[in-house]
Amino acid sequence: MNAQALASTLPKGAPPVRHYLQFADFTADEYHYLFTRAALIKQKFKTFTKHHTLVDRTLAMIFEKASTRTRVSFEAGMYQLGGSVVHLTTGDSQLGRSEPIEDSAKVISRMTDIVMIRTFEQTKIERFAANSRVPVINGLTNEFHPCQILADLFTLLEHRGTDANGQLDPNYLRGKTVTWVGDGNNMANTWLQAAATLGFHLRVSTPSGYEVDEKVAVTPRGMGAGSYRTYSNPLEACAGADLVTTDVWTSMGFEAENEARRTAFAAWCVDAKMMAVAKPDALFMHCLPAHRGEEVEADVIDGPQSVVWDEAENRMHVQKALMEYLLLGRQS
Repeated sequence: MNAQALASTLPKGAPPVRHYLQFADFTADEYHYLFTRAALIKQKFKTFTKHHTLVDRTLAMIFEKASTRTRVSFEAGMYQLGGSVVHLTTGDSQLGRSEPIEDSAKVISRMTDIVMIRTFEQTKIERFAANSRVPVINGLTNEFHPCQILADLFTLLEHRGTDANGQLDPNYLRGKTVTWVGDGNNMANTWLQAAATLGFHLRVSTPSGYEVDEKVAVTPRGMGAGSYRTYSNPLEACAGADLVTTDVWTSMGFEAENEARRTAFAAWCVDAKMMAVAKPDALFMHCLPAHRGEEVEADVIDGPQSVVWDEAENRMHVQKALMEYLLLGRQS
């Protein structure tokens, strides 16, 4: 369905539908708004202050990949905004049978107000969005994980990017250095897009054969105000970094490669030596679940520089800001 045909099915006077399928979908200014809004929403959550901006709105959550943090953060977040949730998997819907994605999108988007999908190929979520009357959010695909990087950057701002009045300063990110150690996967792809959009420096260190696919990750605008450099030595990549981050060596869908990856990634375990060469106040992040002793040593993820639990919680707060923005636009 083309954009003109889709628009003809929408209620008269409805705003244009925006989707969030990859990090490059939004501008730096939009991210600055989302970070500020997420801070307000989180502050209300911590003080038990109601923030019911999405009353009578329904979120459809579609899972083709298993999830803990994605499900809990979106579901709890939507309820906290005053809305409701429909949970679907391929096992309890036509999505796991023979119904075309396009048909499912046309039906589900007529019964709900916003859709989150956690699936495999990026093309699946793009096909769904092309036929949806409502906003579609990427909860994770093989290629991108924008909601996680949104939470990671918000967490970095919380811990290091506040001004004298305790307010977030989104401009803090410009010129900072983020180091990615490990697989050139959907997280690495999304970090590359974030650097291009928000103007920070990204260093990526992966074993040979597991590099970032730049054809997938680089945005049409190139690297924008950011920079991107690869390193064969992870210790060198961590030198002077403001943030060191990683992920499991074997992502969902690649389990057959697990033993080969254990061998290939042996030198890419984030340890105390890597954190020691980063800046003294550098933070460590991991999107979880983590395998201590593989991609990260226990004394790092459980140490004083680790902010993984704040990072995990912040998925919920930034996603609340994201859903609100997609449905209502900017709020004062």
